[in-house]
Amino acid sequence: MQWLESTQYLLSQGFVQQSLIACALLGLLSGVMTPLIVLRRMSFAVHGTSELALMGASAALLFGANVGFGAVAGAVVAAIVLALLGNKQQDSAVGVVMSFGLGLSVLFIHLYPGNSKAALSLLTGQIVGLRSDSLLLLGAVTAIVVLTVVLLWRPLLFASIDPLMASIAGVKVRQYGILFAVLIGLTAAQSVQIVGALLVMALLITPGAAAVEITTSPVAVVVWSVIFAEVSAVGGLLLSLAPGVPVSVFVTGISFGIYLICRVVAWVQSRHVDAHDAAPSLIAPGQEGCHP
Repeated sequence: MQWLESTQYLLSQGFVQQSLIACALLGLLSGVMTPLIVLRRMSFAVHGTSELALMGASAALLFGANVGFGAVAGAVVAAIVLALLGNKQQDSAVGVVMSFGLGLSVLFIHLYPGNSKAALSLLTGQIVGLRSDSLLLLGAVTAIVVLTVVLLWRPLLFASIDPLMASIAGVKVRQYGILFAVLIGLTAAQSVQIVGALLVMALLITPGAAAVEITTSPVAVVVWSVIFAEVSAVGGLLLSLAPGVPVSVFVTGISFGIYLICRVVAWVQSRHVDAHDAAPSLIAPGQEGCHP
């Protein structure tokens, strides 16, 4: 098959192998973060943060700086601003910040005198040809975020599930909220390079949303989220090599397919539980101890 031969040839190239490592790192990074994002109901905030990451990346592209560092700077600033604004009127605050960042992004991309494909890749993603310094940045961010979540898992989870009880129990909910917002910013900034600013939620929301459909264990949700994110990111890259289309097309398609499968599994499980609960009611009164 020509598709298989083309894929095998490209996988033998160093720049593609580097991109494969980047996808694996991003799968781990987003898989660890997405369950807490889903629990905190911060999907819209993630989208807003990605728009500010786009602003920082486009500004870096315009001024000749490292795009990865620019995306990190923009996303972290956005995350801190949104966290400081608090939960009240959060949706409107995200909308205001997102529109401001998107407007500046359009301006920076318009002023960019170079290749228009480089600017377009910030919107749709382009992992092939990732620079070595960007890969190092991705590795450093992955290590920082994963280690932070592991060390602070219990208070982060408690503050995500029940912030009121967590506050009563002495957990510094606001401080943890700001910290978590910074972690989202770091993660979103790295996702922009692979799936683009428009489709960040494919990796930062969908794997966690799929995982919570099939299990209620917080640890199991993280494990499944990482698996789903890895399959989406790495699988998306492998499928995109031969046709040469943006990797985001396949990443979003795979993640959506996984989500649909998990919804079906959840539906089947709920039907089984309902049937099991209904079974005792089929026994006639006074015949519980009767046997055929």
